Amino acid sequence: MAKTYKLALLGGDGTGPEVAAESKKVLDVTAQRFGFKLDWEAFDWGGARYLRTGEVLPESAAATLRGFDAILLGAIGHPDVKPGILEKGILLRLRFELQQYINLRPIKLYPGVFTPIKDKGPEHIDFVVVRENNEGLYTGSGGFLKRGTPEEVAIQTAIQSRAGCDRCLKFAFELARRRDRNKTLTLVGKTNVLTYEFDLWERAFNEMGASYPDIQRDYNHVDAACMWFVKNPEWYDVIVTNNIFGDIITDLGAMIQGGMGIAAGGNLNPEGVSMYEPIGGSAPKYTGKNVINPLAAIGAGALLLEHSLSQSEAASAIERAIVKATSERLPSMAAGKMGMGTTEVGDLIAQFVADGI
Repeated sequence: MAKTYKLALLGGDGTGPEVAAESKKVLDVTAQRFGFKLDWEAFDWGGARYLRTGEVLPESAAATLRGFDAILLGAIGHPDVKPGILEKGILLRLRFELQQYINLRPIKLYPGVFTPIKDKGPEHIDFVVVRENNEGLYTGSGGFLKRGTPEEVAIQTAIQSRAGCDRCLKFAFELARRRDRNKTLTLVGKTNVLTYEFDLWERAFNEMGASYPDIQRDYNHVDAACMWFVKNPEWYDVIVTNNIFGDIITDLGAMIQGGMGIAAGGNLNPEGVSMYEPIGGSAPKYTGKNVINPLAAIGAGALLLEHSLSQSEAASAIERAIVKATSERLPSMAAGKMGMGTTEVGDLIAQFVADGI
């Protein structure tokens, strides 16, 4: 009997539902080809619902989602909702309550995709950023003193635990071993200024590294890493870093891999339920125009198959289909410049998967 997986679909805001629909389309075709079933349930959580009801998420949201094997998210962000309400109330809340302590961001340049870095190709840009996803500045720890006065003080405190470091580092070391590329794990931090937080990270990194003698350890200050991303991206295999630095450098990574239209990510709880998404945001100006690039969402679906459903062969089939599309059929990754519409790109990838490309 074919195995059935339960998946939650959160279309979200703007172009989110459009790209999520194309990812679902490709996943359904992939499941059919590889002999398993997907049982989907859609949720309307996002800006429109918030504006209609005043509720960002039901109190039972996290408990409900724990009943699924994985979550596919389109995008969160509505132009009529104050910035921070949906992002904190949906994205951060789910990441924290579901203990999605790994943010996984492959930085991979596909054939045929333009990179702004001169003389670099797919053989040079193929690494992964492992970002700690539950601690740091994003815990919201802090407050105001004398708010609204000329002497106002704002305090935002980074919280980093040894347990948080260790579970993130373990995932990163294991990933470097599985990738079997050049077996190098680079810690990105700021040991010369953030002396408490990165003293902890560095000690944990080196102590755990002793159990992985096959993995070479390296260290970059975050500002240096930004330089080397642009000059020598081929130096990197797996990167591990804290929440705020990971948030920043993965957007730089998205640009060198061809833009937000191709950048997929995952919020992982290796012991629980994980959530996968394109990282480009809701792009409201393109809503309903059938021009947004769905490849990042489709790539997020491939990550879902690999990391949550252990369907690596099926995930590889989607990636091969993406490579064929970027190298042979799509002249650009930019919205409105792909040579076909959003739904047509989804159809193309689905057909390539069905045909066994």
